[in-house]
Order: sequence, then C-alpha cells, then structure tokens
Amino acid sequence: MNRDRNNRMADSIKKGEPNIAVVDLFCGVGGLTQGFVKAKFDVRAGIDFDASCKYAYEVNNLTPFIHADLTNYSPSNIATLYPENSIKILAGCAPCQAFSTYQQGNKKNDKWKLLYAFGQIIDAIQPDIVSMENVPNMMKYDDGKVFRDFLNVLEKNQYHVSYTIVDAKDYGVPQNRKRLILLASKLGAIELVKKTHLGNDVKTVRQAIGHLPKIEAGESYKKDPMHRARALSELNLRRIKATSEGGGWKEWQDDLVLECHKKDSGKSYGSVYGRMDWNKVSPTLTTQCTGYGNGRFGHPEQDRAISLREAAILQSFPKKYCFINPKEEFLSTIVEKHIGNAVPPRLGYIIARSIKRHIIQNYGN
Repeated sequence: MNRDRNNRMADSIKKGEPNIAVVDLFCGVGGLTQGFVKAKFDVRAGIDFDASCKYAYEVNNLTPFIHADLTNYSPSNIATLYPENSIKILAGCAPCQAFSTYQQGNKKNDKWKLLYAFGQIIDAIQPDIVSMENVPNMMKYDDGKVFRDFLNVLEKNQYHVSYTIVDAKDYGVPQNRKRLILLASKLGAIELVKKTHLGNDVKTVRQAIGHLPKIEAGESYKKDPMHRARALSELNLRRIKATSEGGGWKEWQDDLVLECHKKDSGKSYGSVYGRMDWNKVSPTLTTQCTGYGNGRFGHPEQDRAISLREAAILQSFPKKYCFINPKEEFLSTIVEKHIGNAVPPRLGYIIARSIKRHIIQNYGN
C-alpha cells in the first residue's frame, strides 16, 4: 500500500467509516458480529451450519447470513465477500464442544475438525487479520496437537500471533467465562487491549438483570416472550425455596438431596441446583443455562431458574436483541443453545477494539 492510501485509511478508520471488511465464521446468532458492528466495522457476512441462527443474526446485525458447512465450503466464495483493496479480517469461533472437559473422552465428537477448516480457509484467502475465540481447553486437546497445527498455519503464512486466556468478567461481561483469545496479523505485532473492569468494577448479576420484571417458574412476561422461565416440579420448587442467595444443595435438609450427591463422588458437584449471587458475576452460562438443575442457574431471589432474556443479558447481549421470529413458533431449548454457544458481544467488542487500535497504529501518520 502506498503512503497516501495508508493515511486516507487511517483517517477514515478514526472516523468510523466502514473501509475494513469482516467475515464472521461459525457466527451463530451474531455475538461476535454484534461486537464488531458496535465498533463500527463493516461486517460483510456471517457463515454458519445452523440455519436456525439466521433470523437472529440478520435482524439484529443487518448483515447477510450464509448457511454453509465450512468443512466443504469453497474459500473462494468467502474471498469474494471482501471488497477490493480492503483490509480483510477473518473472525471466528469454531464450535467448542469437542474441546469441552465433558467431551474429552468422546471419540465420536469430531467438531475439532472445524478448527482445521478455519486454518484451511486462512491458508487459501490470506486475510490481513485473524481473530479466534475458543475455550482454553482447546490448547490441551489431543496433547495440544490441534492448537499447534492451527498456529503452524499462521506462522507458515507469516502472521504475527498473540494469544491469551481471559476471563470475560474483566472486560465488562457480568459472567465468569474464561476464553482463549487469539489475534494474528500480517501488518505487525497485535495484542488484546488491557482489562477494562478490575476488582469492584466488575458488572454484577444485580446490575445486569436486577431491573427485569418478576415472573414465576413456568411463566412468561407478556411484553417479552424471551423473559420466560422453565416450570419446576413440586420437588424442585421445594429445593429452590430451601436455597439461599448464592447457596446450593449442600444447605438442604436430607430429604431434598439427590441420592447421587450423598455419595463421595457427587459431593464435588456443588454448583448444581444453586442460586446466583446478586453481588457477584454469574457462573459460566452453558447451552442448558435456564435449567435449575444444570448449574448455579437459579435466580438470586425468585423461586425459579433464570429466564432466556436474563441469560442473554448475562451473556452481554443488548436488552432488546431479538432471538425469536414473531411469525414462527420457537423452542426454548434452541434459543438457550444459541445463547450459551455465543461469543459474548461485549467480548466481541473488545476484540474489535483491539483490532481497530492495531490498524490505526500501523496505518497512522
């Protein structure tokens, strides 16, 4: 690039003009894209195998959703999404189930192959900047081979690479959520911005969802179908009523405790059937985060598990993010999966901010 173009690009970046093009792989319902959109990037498309993500992705981000299997989707199709002479950013979070602690012994889980597909796309289209988010356990999968192979692709193509494990709460997400963030650039050294929320500055559960209307277990708020809580059995209702804010099953009377938790092997599962604490961040939200028995997903004071809307807000989605097509029936389990799988938009924004700072530094006067 010549000097005049560099200067023009730096000026337009500072003004927030969309001269840098982003494609979001494994985009889901758009958590990462939402972060880039908020940072005023031009996201050209999101690509995902799960067609049920299309409505939420497009309506909230005003960006095309491409339904495709990236293990056999031609990289040339992705290359055509970038305008000529743009700085090309390829972002993505390959589904992390294969790298989950719960899946390490599951030999049939081959979703790790999606990370190899990501690497092959990088190798083929040579984007200027790459961002990748995943669970930290990915670095250990198959004795670290999968991650090393991904790094080898970047190093072979002469990228400057940095990666770090972060906790999303340190960046303004009201949730304990440790993630591996990798940034790579052909323009020069690149790294994630420093933590934005430290110590008492973290955003708490109360600050995030304390304002929402009260609802009962099994009830939906009439003005927001996403603010709905699962019904509880009579036994589980007794259990949650016997649980204090921030507490769990270890404080129950013996007749409420599950038999499996009475065994030595079950005593380590202290977080299931727990309530959140108003004055702390939430636990890591999973794809079953509105189920009372699936973690510390009980509401801090109301006798129910958190609602879909509360889960979305704790993931840092905007309060009016639309997950449901009003013209279609929806399954809470599908929406719950979309929320739990998403990159928190606030973390996406931090990634985008880091990239914007990097580009300005490399194309400044």
